[in-house]
Amino acid sequence: MTRRRGPGLATKLTRALASYDGESIAAIGSLFDLPGRDDQHPPARGNDGREWLQWLALGGRGAGKTRAGAEFVRGVALGLAGYALKPAGRIAIIGETMADAREVMVEGVSGVMGVHGNFERPAFEPSRRRLVWPNGAVAQLFSAEDPESLRGPQFECAWLDELGKWRHGEEVFDMLQFGLRLGAHPRQVITTTPRPTKLIKRLLADGRTAVTRAATKANRAHLPPEFLTGVLARYKGTRLGRQELEGEIIEDRADALWSLATLEDARVETAPPLREVVVAIDPPASSHRRADRCGIVAAGIDEDGVVYVLADESLAAARPTAWARVAVALYHRLRADRVVAEVNQGGDMVAAVIAEADPNVPVKKVRATRGKYLRAAPVAQLYEQKRVKHVGAFCELEDEMRDFGPAGLANGRSPDRLDALVWAINELALGPKTEEPRVRRV
Repeated sequence: MTRRRGPGLATKLTRALASYDGESIAAIGSLFDLPGRDDQHPPARGNDGREWLQWLALGGRGAGKTRAGAEFVRGVALGLAGYALKPAGRIAIIGETMADAREVMVEGVSGVMGVHGNFERPAFEPSRRRLVWPNGAVAQLFSAEDPESLRGPQFECAWLDELGKWRHGEEVFDMLQFGLRLGAHPRQVITTTPRPTKLIKRLLADGRTAVTRAATKANRAHLPPEFLTGVLARYKGTRLGRQELEGEIIEDRADALWSLATLEDARVETAPPLREVVVAIDPPASSHRRADRCGIVAAGIDEDGVVYVLADESLAAARPTAWARVAVALYHRLRADRVVAEVNQGGDMVAAVIAEADPNVPVKKVRATRGKYLRAAPVAQLYEQKRVKHVGAFCELEDEMRDFGPAGLANGRSPDRLDALVWAINELALGPKTEEPRVRRV
């Protein structure tokens, strides 16, 4: 006769802890050292000394933010001391895209599945976009690209990742708040590299927000030494380094051509029918590891003369054949009219590698005769006149724009994304027209 197995140790422990009150569980938990750093654990209180409603975990790249968010989900799902008094029944996991939610937040190295032991790990049901724990707790996955998907579901807690990059940050956050209505104390953890968006500034000023900060180097024990040495040498002391490595909120540069407010005001969800679309390339002089990035930006113009920035697919340390393939693929995907390529660095080579990728792609060669700042200033004026829109968020491009002043970028690097943007907009809205552009089908 087969002997029926009883509940495992984890199940027995969970049932035993369920009979204790919150103070007793906290006392038991205090006897053990929790893994991780202090900034990876939920704070005791918010800014105003009361229990927090949202924990804002700001950190640099690789600082351990994902691990903190995943441990929070594990803690509330299992009702662990320091996280919850009892297991949460319903949890929301929201990533910038559904791919981010699944591949980073759930299945990533530091994701939810990775922080659980074998005996407590939830079952992941990709087709239903949810995690189900043995104790009945359920976490649903959502994409920040679809605010309406949060209309209806209810939750006790939520994990939001990379909020500073969300295209519909305000809408998704507000929609989630209506759904955080289960349990005695619904709350959320927000893990993000900081950007001075209106939403993040509002959360920082909220008394019910608890804030922790961590620099990339705080996680040095779990990062390859070559990575840490390389990025610190390259970006230490720069505005981008302070944001991406130190986890600081970096305000607008006083002499920059663009401000965050200008770029936020230019953001739209979709573009109207466009009469002309171009893909602009600012090629690097070489392709070694420390070479400049190849700027690849696509934009289009409508019948009213308003330019819409459609894509930024710039590449780092890419060989000419690689960036040519990306540019040609973007040309076909957007049904563009032509590729515009700066030839100061590569001359005829630029057109040649594009022709090798696809000989049917028309290429217009442009040559820089003025400095970068003088070329960019008229484009910045178009933004001020509200004649340029961004279809979505292009965080890396926009960070470069906000850091570009008369002397260039603060870190001395070449503004490759910005250069490609300037060439695209100049071609569409500022350059001389040799023929009437054709009317495009949507």
